[in-house]
Amino acid sequence: MTAGYRLVENARLDARNTFGVAARAPMLVEVTDAGALPELFGYAMLREQPVLVLGGGSNLLFAGDAPGAVLSLASQRIDIIDDDCNVVIVRADAGVGWHDFVLWTLGHGLCGLENLALIPGTVGAAPIQNIGAYGVEVRERIRAVHAFDRHTGTFACIDAGDCAFAYRDSLFKHDPDRYVVTAVEFALPRTPELRLDYAGIGEELRAMGVDGVPRASQVAEAVIRIRQRKLPDPALLGNAGSFFKNPIVSAAIAEALQSAHPAMPQFRGSSDDTRKLSAAWLIDQCGWKGHRDGDAGVSAEHALVLVNHGHATGLQLLELARRIAASVQARLGIAIEPEPRIIGATW
Repeated sequence: MTAGYRLVENARLDARNTFGVAARAPMLVEVTDAGALPELFGYAMLREQPVLVLGGGSNLLFAGDAPGAVLSLASQRIDIIDDDCNVVIVRADAGVGWHDFVLWTLGHGLCGLENLALIPGTVGAAPIQNIGAYGVEVRERIRAVHAFDRHTGTFACIDAGDCAFAYRDSLFKHDPDRYVVTAVEFALPRTPELRLDYAGIGEELRAMGVDGVPRASQVAEAVIRIRQRKLPDPALLGNAGSFFKNPIVSAAIAEALQSAHPAMPQFRGSSDDTRKLSAAWLIDQCGWKGHRDGDAGVSAEHALVLVNHGHATGLQLLELARRIAASVQARLGIAIEPEPRIIGATW
């Protein structure tokens, strides 16, 4: 163990991805102190080869081995760095587990992340994907992202407005070989600004016996219950959560499709003239829910979730995903794209 990091040669990555597929990396670098990054990226093994920054492994699919070194940030510090009594600024290291962080904020009387409870992964991965669920995106609560800039060899603090956040997208996702996210700052209010209009939350709160205005912790509990019911536990059945992004189409396309399928759900997109369609509904219409090819399959509870029943390879899961997307395109005329990053192959 060198100061701030540990090196593992020919490292297995099976336990470091939530699909549980077999994969290896020529070198695994576990970083406990982000201050070691300038030294690490001065080495040829990182400077001259591809580097995959791996968080919780919950938003990627290894369709092959990692082509170069894998970097894992393990620092776990959480600090309150400013508090004006109304809004609290919290800085969390990249290695902090996301759900653990959400529970930490709720335990400190802070609100804003309750709809994002039980999302797998780490704090460092959250801005890259601009994670979202139940009507909330993490960009709404991010104040700044701290990162190591591999191009300049220096650390940077990037304001949220400069992160190019969009639906499941960001500056960091577009340029994965430049930035290594080391920490994230969040602006979290003490007074709840609850989002309860997303399908299922109100019903779940009533089932919990919650009357009137709920507490943020009760909203989180409702979200946890819904997710546990709908989504398989990666510890029991390998998966990466939602595999496909909900497609954004023009309002005209959505209306034409809904005229043929009146039950099709649709939501406002990024503007008044766009609509977000439910990828789960599209996939379900094509008969994929519960489908299984050997150990590669689709969850019987949620059509959006690809699962590894035990010994599926990443390539087998990718081939199944391609067939699903092709069938949706052929039957409904809508292109769907994967949400996880694919390693070792192209979509």
